This record gives sequence, structure tokens and C-alpha cells, in this order.
Amino acid sequence: MVGGVAVNLHRYIRMTTDLDIVLEMSDENIRNAISILKACGFTVKIPVDPMGLADSRTRAEWMRRKNLKAINFWRRSGRDQIDVIVASPVRFETLQLTRFRVRGTVYPAASKPDLIRMKRETGRDVDARDVEQLKRLIRLEQPASGKARNSPRRSVGRRRRGVVKA
Repeated sequence: MVGGVAVNLHRYIRMTTDLDIVLEMSDENIRNAISILKACGFTVKIPVDPMGLADSRTRAEWMRRKNLKAINFWRRSGRDQIDVIVASPVRFETLQLTRFRVRGTVYPAASKPDLIRMKRETGRDVDARDVEQLKRLIRLEQPASGKARNSPRRSVGRRRRGVVKA
């Protein structure tokens, strides 16, 4: 999980209207993720077959010719929206995760440093504010010794293949 929801989980609360996710970009994994989104009632607004993302050549062409950065899935029955980030400055394989437990469910989200790297690239005002607030939170977590405190509410670890794969 990346984007505004991840920022909120890191304790900088702000409005967001969608859930942004980064996937392991193998064709099979993308095909599985799109199948799951479709089964849950999600569709895309743009006039393309989203399964095109599951073909590395088509995906590369969309990124090159159409400057595709993400594809938005939405559910007609409500306001639910999920953006699948296609062009991310932080690759899925290197993403550092912070895991948050909310009402008994564990949610993996990009670490503050990875969110900062991702948000610097967008050029959007909201992301610039997120970067400043995430940096502030990092500074606040530094005790006098300069080492980050361990919080009992979350744990940080490297992404393991399969943990959040579709």
C-alpha cells in the first residue's frame, strides 16, 4: 500500500479518495490482481482492457506511448477506487514495508523513506506536503541518541515475495 492511505497509517492524517497499491510486476501476478479486482466488482474508467497490463509488452507500450503511470479501478456500486501504480520510482522488490495492525488485520504499507522517494517524483502539491510531514514524523521519532525508536504498534521489514502478491 502506498499513497494517501499509507501516509494516514503513518499518523499524518489527511483526506484521500482512493487506495494506491504497488504490485510485483510479473505478468502472472498482474493478471491475478486484475482478476481479483474484477471479481470484487471493480472496473476501469478508461476504454482499455485492463488485462493489457498483464502483458509486459503492452504495459511497456502504454507507459511509453501514453505515459501510463497508474491505472484506476473503481466500483460502480460505490465510491471505492484503487489505483494500481505501474511506474513507481520504488520497485516492489525493494519496497521497505511497515506493517500496521488495525482491528486485528495487518496492513502492509510503504515505509516513510520509500513514501518520500515515491512522492517526490509526482510534482503534486499534496505529495509535497506529505513529504514534509513524513520527514517531520521521522525527526520526531528520533530520540536524543539519533536512533529510531521501535514502536510496539508496528514492525518494519523487507518485503518477502508472496506476502502481498495477488
